[in-house]
Amino acid sequence: MLRSVAAIFLSLALVSCQSALRAPIVYPDQVVAVLKGPSPSSTAPQAYSDLPGWSSAQLAASLQAFKRSCGRLSKRSKDDYVSSSATWAGTVSDWLQACAALQRTHDEPGARAAFETLFIPIEALSPDGASRFTGYFEPTYEARRSPVPPYTEPVPALPADLVPNGASPLQRQRNGKTRPYPAREEITRDGVTAIAYAHPSDVFFLQIQGSGRLRFPDGSTTRAVYAAHNGQPFRSTANWLMETGRISRGQADMQGIRAWMDRAGPAEARLAMNQNPRYVFFRAEPEGDPTLGPAGAQGVPLTPLGSMAVDTSIQPLGVPMFVQTTAPGLGGNWSGLLISQDTGGAIKGAVRGDLYFGTGPDAGARAGTMNAPGRLWVLLPRSVAERLIRAMQVSDASDLGDPPFAP
Repeated sequence: MLRSVAAIFLSLALVSCQSALRAPIVYPDQVVAVLKGPSPSSTAPQAYSDLPGWSSAQLAASLQAFKRSCGRLSKRSKDDYVSSSATWAGTVSDWLQACAALQRTHDEPGARAAFETLFIPIEALSPDGASRFTGYFEPTYEARRSPVPPYTEPVPALPADLVPNGASPLQRQRNGKTRPYPAREEITRDGVTAIAYAHPSDVFFLQIQGSGRLRFPDGSTTRAVYAAHNGQPFRSTANWLMETGRISRGQADMQGIRAWMDRAGPAEARLAMNQNPRYVFFRAEPEGDPTLGPAGAQGVPLTPLGSMAVDTSIQPLGVPMFVQTTAPGLGGNWSGLLISQDTGGAIKGAVRGDLYFGTGPDAGARAGTMNAPGRLWVLLPRSVAERLIRAMQVSDASDLGDPPFAP
């Protein structure tokens, strides 16, 4: 949820303020992302080489991911904001030069040079100092066309009674009236239309991941693609299981929770799942190219360790973001460039990312190891960053506090 803050703070790796302000951008009164920057009287640059791990970061995956985002961007009006929630990221026209240059780039040295020339890194900060990076993947689950034990849980199709209403969908009732769409417990009690059937815990985790592949006994595979959710808040079943003493913190991963569900039995497992009122619906699509990930919120296929889910009420989609964090599944301390191409119900905050690891058990095992704080820089085209800097320079200092910027 957005909170009021005094201003957008900028943090630069490279500062160049020679270009004049272009048509004014609307800076929303309510923003959560604060961008940290130098004092208006100081333009001391920070080189890309000062970004931790930039010189050794692998850019091939992010380059391909960014090209896909650019393809999506090129179909929009040049005057559109890249993001209606993050208008500070500029308009489509602001990004076209960088997109064109990187479309012609095919190797890592060229990509690194292009990013360094065309973009300015800006560090995002949370008002409360919080940061968190997790991982997700595209699971593959055994499924059946009709319910056969243990594949008895419907993979829910988008219901006909769901009325789109932004983040708060409605349910059209038989009398024609609408109400907020009900929570998981009521939905599962009343029943849903299924695109297939799978193990109950697999469906539960499929809904958390947001998409996956369903594999049938004849060898065919179908993608279960996110279609909508019921608008209810996401609550952590893992936290409830720990708080009630059902599992330990060391068991609070996907494997540990599923093992507990198998031991606990159907009724107890259902009770645990119902602690999360969020319920996700899917649509069935052909698998297509098996090497490509599912389409993220931007509508482009996700790239393993090239794509990241972000909070789209704060951050724009299709934007390069440099991340420093750590995880056993990443080999320990890790820095890399990712493209914001997806979102998720549990992804909340300015310095919050969910890294996409790929498809299958190995990707799932690596993604499951990731849950750590870190740092995040948004890479913006120079014209956009310069405009932001200038806007900060002319801001009323009394609105920014004393001192207005961190050095």
